[in-house]
Amino acid sequence: MRIDKFLKNSRIIKRRTVAKESCDQGRVIINGKIAKPGDEVEVGDIVEIKFGQGIMKIEVLSVQNNVSRDNSKEVFKVL
Repeated sequence: MRIDKFLKNSRIIKRRTVAKESCDQGRVIINGKIAKPGDEVEVGDIVEIKFGQGIMKIEVLSVQNNVSRDNSKEVFKVL
């Protein structure tokens, strides 16, 4: 799954366009490499997202196209 779509589906970032812009600005890193919006994310990948002064580091647990609000926390684990 594309990283911009994963960030939107997991509700880490509210809109896919914002996720795409974050990738374009170099704020998203997958396994130590700066991510482009079309880069694929797989189970077990470590993703770092820079939000202002903080960094959120997560591990991908599941890749699903449709995730309900209640289950959105089950697709990733905060490290």
